[in-house]
Amino acid sequence: MTPRESILTALRHETPSGLVPHIELEYQLTAEEFGMEAVRGHHLEGKSAAAADDLLKRNADLWVRVAERFRWSAITGTHWLPLDAQCRCLELIRERAGDTYMLTAFLDPTYSIPAGEHMMDHVIYLTDHAEEAKEQSRQAVASQLGAARALRDAGAEIVFMCADYCFNTGPFLSPSMFAEFVTPILTEFVDGLHELGMWTVKHTDGDIMPILDQLVASGTDAIHSIDPMAGVDIREVRRRCGSDVTLFGNVDCSYLQEAREELIRESTLYALEYGGVDRGSYVLASSNCIFRGVPQRSYDVMLQIREEYGYPGCRRPTDGLEPPKPMGQR
Repeated sequence: MTPRESILTALRHETPSGLVPHIELEYQLTAEEFGMEAVRGHHLEGKSAAAADDLLKRNADLWVRVAERFRWSAITGTHWLPLDAQCRCLELIRERAGDTYMLTAFLDPTYSIPAGEHMMDHVIYLTDHAEEAKEQSRQAVASQLGAARALRDAGAEIVFMCADYCFNTGPFLSPSMFAEFVTPILTEFVDGLHELGMWTVKHTDGDIMPILDQLVASGTDAIHSIDPMAGVDIREVRRRCGSDVTLFGNVDCSYLQEAREELIRESTLYALEYGGVDRGSYVLASSNCIFRGVPQRSYDVMLQIREEYGYPGCRRPTDGLEPPKPMGQR
C-alpha cells in the first residue's frame, strides 16, 4: 500500500494495512534540516519567469525529500504560494513523485476568530448586519471553489480548511451563533469540494467539544488537531463520532516544543491507541504542526513511536496511559 493509498483508505473510514498514515499541516524546519527555506510568495517577487520556475522546481524537490524522510502520506507546504505558483508546484511534485503521495490545498471561506483588536467589531457586525455577513460568506464560497477547481486540476486531492474557531476555553462564537453563521457555509463548501471530487479536512485548534456535532454534520471527511492543550480527549471524540469521521491528531505540540521525550512518547501512544490505528479512520499528526521552535529530535521521537507501534493489531504499552493534561492543569 503506497502512502497515498494508506491515507485514502483512512479517509474512506477504513483501516489501512501497514503503517498508520501520517501528515503534518506544516513543517517549518526545512532550513535547518534540509538546507533550504520553503519557497513562499515573497521569494518569487521580482523574479523572471525562468528564475521563478527554477525556485518552484527546487521547492518541489524539497517537499518530496521531506515526505520521503518522514514517511508522510500527503505533501503539504505549497499553500504559502500564490494560486498560480501553487498549481505549478503541485504539477512539479506530481512529475517527481507520481502518485506516491496525496497532494493538498488550503482553503476556507468561513469566519475564523478575528484578530484581538477586531473581535468586538466582528461580533457587532454579525449581529447588526447578519444577512450581509452571510452573503459575504456565500460569495467567499464561490470564489474559493473556483480556486479549488484550479488546484484540483493541478493535482490537489484534499483540502485543509484552516479557519480557527475555538480558544482553549471553547468556541469564539456560541454554538447557536456558530450554527447560524459558520455551519451552513462550511457545509456548502464541503459539498462543493465533494462535487469536485476532493476530500476535506476541517482544522481548528482549541476546545471543539461544544461544536463537535456541527463540525461532523457539515459532512467533512476529517477533523484535524483534536487539541489536547484545550483538554480535548481524542478517545472521547472517537467515542462520540465513531468511525463516521476520520481523525487527524493529536500528539501534544507543547510536549514537542519543550522536548519532553517521555511525554511525547505517551502522547503519541495515546493518539495511536485511541485515535485509533486498529479501527481505522485515523491519521497520525501533531496537534498543530511542526513549527519553528520544535526541536527536530522531538519530532523524531514521535516518528519512532509511529514506527514501533503504528501498525493495526500491534500491542501497545497502554497500562496507566492517560490523555495529555490541558494547559491549565500542568
